[in-house]
Amino acid sequence: MENGISRPVAPEIAISALSHSLRTAGIIFAGSALVAVCSHITLPLWFTPVPLTLQPFAVVLLGLLLRPRVAAVTLGAYLLEGAAGLPVFAPGLAFGAGVAHLLGPTGGYLMSYPAAATLIAYLWRRSNRGFSAALLSAGTGNVLILLCGFAWLTLWTRTAGSYGPQKTAFALAVLPFLPGDALKVVAAAAIARGLERVRRSR
Repeated sequence: MENGISRPVAPEIAISALSHSLRTAGIIFAGSALVAVCSHITLPLWFTPVPLTLQPFAVVLLGLLLRPRVAAVTLGAYLLEGAAGLPVFAPGLAFGAGVAHLLGPTGGYLMSYPAAATLIAYLWRRSNRGFSAALLSAGTGNVLILLCGFAWLTLWTRTAGSYGPQKTAFALAVLPFLPGDALKVVAAAAIARGLERVRRSR
């Protein structure tokens, strides 16, 4: 005790640090598991190699719920799990598993997830935490996902020579997903805002 103030002893500090680390590890595991589960809720589209999935919803939701660094690590862990061959990517695609899946037509979307979640988390935590701010943050991150998917698929279709010249990468990678992604962004923003209200009411 110094000046009448007791200070935590070393074991207490170590236990607190360990508890924090375990809690963060649990969040990362649960977050990557959420993305994996959402990746298996999929609807293949006959006119594009990119299926409809709930992955973007999980990514934007995690961006709104997690701190930027934890969001980045969570989505990075998800990609590492997939690259290692774990069944965390969307099933039913004939483009291989693991790293081969990351190099397939959906690779641009997948590899954008850590950056998108981090951007969303950064914007949301520097806002007034209102519903409009949640929409803007989630929407900005979702646009980043679509742009990366579009850029990657543009290169992929040129290399693979698939889908013919009449099919543009924009029609394959962006347009079919705009209505669904808008709903996912609204849903994620509503959940984040609701949880923020609960937190502030305590």
